[in-house]
Amino acid sequence: MAGRSEPARAGDVRTYALNAASVALLTELKIWDALPPDAISPVYDMVVWGDGLGEPAGRLSFSAWQQGLRELAVIVDAAALDAQLAMALRFSPHVHDVPDDCDAALTALCEGRESKARAALGVEFKLRPYGHHALAARLTTDRPHQGVARQWFRAGGEVLALLPFERPEAGASYGLVWSCEAVRAQALQQMEPEAFEHELQTIASTAVGTLKLASERSSWPLALARADAVSGPGWVLLGDAAHIVHPLAGQGLNLGLGDVSALAGVLAARESWRPLGDERLLRRYARERLAPTLAMGELTDALQRLFAHSSPVAQSLRNRGLDALNQLTPVKRWLTQRALGL
Repeated sequence: MAGRSEPARAGDVRTYALNAASVALLTELKIWDALPPDAISPVYDMVVWGDGLGEPAGRLSFSAWQQGLRELAVIVDAAALDAQLAMALRFSPHVHDVPDDCDAALTALCEGRESKARAALGVEFKLRPYGHHALAARLTTDRPHQGVARQWFRAGGEVLALLPFERPEAGASYGLVWSCEAVRAQALQQMEPEAFEHELQTIASTAVGTLKLASERSSWPLALARADAVSGPGWVLLGDAAHIVHPLAGQGLNLGLGDVSALAGVLAARESWRPLGDERLLRRYARERLAPTLAMGELTDALQRLFAHSSPVAQSLRNRGLDALNQLTPVKRWLTQRALGL
């Protein structure tokens, strides 16, 4: 089996939000316990605010303690995780470097959204740009984050997320993911630090203390995308090469790791006479991943579109909807279990 993966990014300031299923897979692969302690930060609570103007904004909260969980998610330094994965590959006795044109029984394509090998196979990648960019950075604050993740939905489909983190200051740092219109994202990226911090503080108010920029800022375009086929004779697509979702739910990498887990399970359970690249075998993987990836793409897309609607009536309904959902404990528990991969 051969694989093609996306190269690591230099100067990566992103953070990943991993669910329980992803952590379990990385632990099984002996990756998780090898990460530096300050590259990991658990999320115990999450608070989501709506965009009410002239009336109280809707509010939705999740608590690990109330749901009998150790944590809702774990925030991980993207660069640290990528480096540990690369090291594990180098020292794995079952992984070998091979030329691009090797004759493998099965090729797993994990090259990301711009996969050239996917295009060479003639697979259509149905890309629908949002016209928004996600902007990432590291922040520090003068108030402990206490393991609380915070997210603000804003008019026009803008979403600001602050993820509790340990770098550069333990207990008082955040990973920022700010998705907004491309023009605004470019302006935010080019602002002087003081002006950028002022924009952040205007949205976050005093909920997180005084925020300071502690890194460079990077951004990338957002889109919803699905490949029209994720498997064929001798090949499969995984991760962003197969599907892209809006980052507002932080599920992109979780979906990719779910692909890995599903493919491994399908290959391990195959009949002894069936080769790795058997097309019918790989369809089992495609069927297993269809529902979770499609559902997450539709959910995040619906939320983004809901908050992008500028109608005052829609604004009032969505904020009241958040408040109503906040009272429905069974529904919140179901949502949490889906996000955790349970």
